[in-house]
Amino acid sequence: MHPHDNPSDAAPEDGAGRGRGRGRGRRGPGFGPGSGGPGGPGFGPGGMPFGPGGMGPGGMGGPGPRGRRGGPFARPGGWQQADLPAADDATAWFVGRLPGDWFVGAPTITVDREEILVVGELPPVDGEDSAAAAEGRIARFREQTRSERMAIAEAAQARYGRKVSWGASLGDRRELFAHLAVPVMTRLRQPQRQVLDTLVDAGVARSRSEALAWAVSLVGQHTEAWLAELREKMAEVDKLRAQGPAL
Repeated sequence: MHPHDNPSDAAPEDGAGRGRGRGRGRRGPGFGPGSGGPGGPGFGPGGMPFGPGGMGPGGMGGPGPRGRRGGPFARPGGWQQADLPAADDATAWFVGRLPGDWFVGAPTITVDREEILVVGELPPVDGEDSAAAAEGRIARFREQTRSERMAIAEAAQARYGRKVSWGASLGDRRELFAHLAVPVMTRLRQPQRQVLDTLVDAGVARSRSEALAWAVSLVGQHTEAWLAELREKMAEVDKLRAQGPAL
């Protein structure tokens, strides 16, 4: 896991960058009356982005419902507020949808908020069990199944509202094809930043973001049983919520 974006470390002071009222505030150059009309262009009286001519009625956006980011399957909060389609039957769906000769046994399906990862064990290479043979066999599978995998991924994305990524394994070798690396932003205080800086200074990671990914991976390795149980309980809650009356 290697996030591409570095988390921001500098938290703004309390109140910095935030408006303190709706319609009135301190007047600044280019925003008060006389600067493009009452309140300035696109700003209300006093220079704040609310009120007449601003983000209120007749302005940009208005007070109506805000557009949701991320399309029709966006999540406004944590998993408790999820509005993504349920994916508890994803494993069964993929088992029924995938060609029977692709993998040895059922593939491993891993689902989170953004992605469904499908990884299957390939049939062994006859008379050859070297790392090079495994690498070549996985590369052949990737090339020969590309178009069909794309069609399956499109159908799954329409059904579950998540991107689909693929991988394959053979013996001790496991490869993931193009898959998501989602940036996760966080704010850390100095003791927490010092942990990341120590990992960077020691050469364990090349950057703070890589150090944070390393730390998350380490936690996952040592708490896998607990995390698995937690995921199961969360899935049960999702099922119970889906069975409730619609609001």
